[in-house]
Amino acid sequence: MNQPITEDDIAQFLSNTPDFFQRHAELLAAVQFTSPHSHRAVSLQERQAEMLREKIKVLEQRVMEMIRNGNENVMLSDKILRWARSLFLATDTAQLPNVIVQEIRQQFAVPQVGLRVWGVAPEYLAQPYAMGVSDDAKLFASSLMEPFCGLNTGFEAVGWLEAPFSVTSLALIPLRTGSAGETGSAFGMLVLASPDAQRFSSGMGTDFLARIGELTGAALARLR
Repeated sequence: MNQPITEDDIAQFLSNTPDFFQRHAELLAAVQFTSPHSHRAVSLQERQAEMLREKIKVLEQRVMEMIRNGNENVMLSDKILRWARSLFLATDTAQLPNVIVQEIRQQFAVPQVGLRVWGVAPEYLAQPYAMGVSDDAKLFASSLMEPFCGLNTGFEAVGWLEAPFSVTSLALIPLRTGSAGETGSAFGMLVLASPDAQRFSSGMGTDFLARIGELTGAALARLR
């Protein structure tokens, strides 16, 4: 009984007594707030209108962000389709890895792209993309359950690129014949690299890269 009434007590009372302001309507007109925008005293109705405008503004920003993301996804889907189309049109199996590298670089504006495969048929063993891969690199590729993205810390795969010393960030994509996310030994690895440290950051999503790896693995299965 001696405890003072707190703001929480008042808030709870008003929440539990919705008809309070119907019986005391004059209070609604008398209540005034300080506007955070003009720093002047405003009525409850004006403050509610300001809060509503702020909510509408936030919702508009979210809608615009959703539209922007949707447009970006459509553009990305178009690029994937064009890239996949180039794989279907490739008739020279021996040159297919080179087509994959060139088209990824062109369609997705990746500064450097590298590719190595192993366990290929004898007629492809002399190709550059089937040579120069250590057992450690093969084990590392097989250990990746999803694409790796991050800074260049001296990965062997960087040496597969034309200008390895300019690489700051990279994506390493294991190649398998199964669907993305499946386990099993990899038979190759795709490397996307950039001098921009943020291009392939450790916090980026890898779903798109996983789909690239899935399509690349399926296309290159004919080399085995």
